[in-house]
Amino acid sequence: MTAETGNTFFEPSHFAFAKESFSCACSCGNTFFYALFPVVSADTDESVVFASTDENEENMLYRIGTRGSKLALAQAGFVRKKLAEYYTMHLFELVVIKTSGDRFSDMPMRDIGEKGIFIKEIEEKLLDGSVDLAVHSMKDMPSELPSGLVLTKPWKREDPRDVLVLREKRSLADLPGKARIATGSLRRKHQLLCIRPDLQVVDIRGNVETRIRKMKEQELDGLVLAAAGLKRLGLGAEITQYLDYGEMVSAPAQGVLAIEAEKERDDVIGLVERFADEKTVCEVIAERHFLSLMGGGCHLPVGAVGEKKENILCLKTMYGDEAGDNVVFAQAQGVDPIAVAERAAEEIRAQWRKQAENR
Repeated sequence: MTAETGNTFFEPSHFAFAKESFSCACSCGNTFFYALFPVVSADTDESVVFASTDENEENMLYRIGTRGSKLALAQAGFVRKKLAEYYTMHLFELVVIKTSGDRFSDMPMRDIGEKGIFIKEIEEKLLDGSVDLAVHSMKDMPSELPSGLVLTKPWKREDPRDVLVLREKRSLADLPGKARIATGSLRRKHQLLCIRPDLQVVDIRGNVETRIRKMKEQELDGLVLAAAGLKRLGLGAEITQYLDYGEMVSAPAQGVLAIEAEKERDDVIGLVERFADEKTVCEVIAERHFLSLMGGGCHLPVGAVGEKKENILCLKTMYGDEAGDNVVFAQAQGVDPIAVAERAAEEIRAQWRKQAENR
C-alpha cells in the first residue's frame, strides 16, 4: 500500500495509518458509556453544555464533532471518555452539529440524493477548524473524503451483524406470509426478500428508538437493525434474532467507528491511534475497498463483511440493483485486504454479466 495515490476513500492517502504497518493492536472493549461530558452546539442557538473535567491552563482542549442523536452521542461520548481517561492532561468536549440527514428525517435516505448526508456539515467544521476530530458511523461514510481529511486507524469494532427486532414472533421463520418488516436499507430489503419473498418490506426512517416506537404504534411485525447500534444504546435486550452472514451480508464497515481528522493534525491522529485494532483495520480496508470498486455510495445495495482469523481474511459480499430484481453474492479470501476485495468484486461482476446474458 502506498500513500498519496488519489482521492478515493480507499486510496491509502485518506488513511492516516497508510504510511505505517498494521502493527498497532489494542482492544478498546465493547462497553459504551453515557458519562458526563462537555457538549456544545455548533449552532449558537442550540448550545447544550454538560459538566467537564477539572481545568488546567496547560491542558490542550480537543473538540469532537458529532451529530446530536442518542446513538451519535453514545458513540462520540465513548470516544471522548476513552481519550480523557488515558490522556488525563488534556480536555475533550463534544460539539453537536446538525447534518442534512437530520434535517430530512422523514425522507427515505436514497431519495435525498446526496452522498454523505450524515457527515458533510461535520467535515466542513473540521476543515474550518471549529472541531479537531469527528466521530461517525463508518458505514455512513461515502467512498470519497474531502481533500485534507483522513480517517485514523479504526478501533475494535462492535458486533457487525444485522438483527431482527420482532413485535410478537420469535424468529424470521415464525413470521406469517405477508408479515410487514421495516427497514430503510435497500441492502437489507433485498437480502430479506431473498430469504422470505412472501414478506412485505416497508420503508422506515428515524433513529433507533423512533423506529422501535413506530413498529409498535403501526403494528409492524418487525424491524431489521444493526446489532452495534442497539448494543451501544443499551438496547441489546430488544434483539429477537441475529442474522448470520449466510442470511444477510452486513454493510461495509458496519459496527466500526470512523474517527476523522485533518491530514496535518499529527497530534490528533497520534492520540486516537493509541487504541487502533489491527484486525478491524484489515477488515475495514477490504470492506470499504469493495464498496469503492462497486460504485462508492453508502446507500447502494452493497454488502461486505470481513472476518480475519490469524493471517487469513475471508470477505463475504453482495450487490444488487435498486429494484432488487438482481442480487448476487461472492466470497474471497487471502492475506492482502485490497487483493481480496478486488477478487470479490471481479466475481460479483462476472455473476452480474452472466445474469444479464440470461435475461
